[in-house]
Amino acid sequence: MKNDIMISDRKAAFVELEGNCIMSNIDSHDFIEVTEWTNGEGYDVTISASTVHQCFHVTRGQLRTLKKLVKSLNKL
Repeated sequence: MKNDIMISDRKAAFVELEGNCIMSNIDSHDFIEVTEWTNGEGYDVTISASTVHQCFHVTRGQLRTLKKLVKSLNKL
């Protein structure tokens, strides 16, 4: 098995939560960052808020399904 090292430039999007979230505090610099996986099959999501810092990983299919679920809740 050959272990080639691959270096990549991954796409990422970043936004501060102040003005986007009622729980955000202007002094805490809360943010969300989404970084696309190198293989393009999913995303790393980082949410940093004054009370919690969390990271999770989601495939494109999981994200698509999550969006459908939220959309169905919004119709209620």
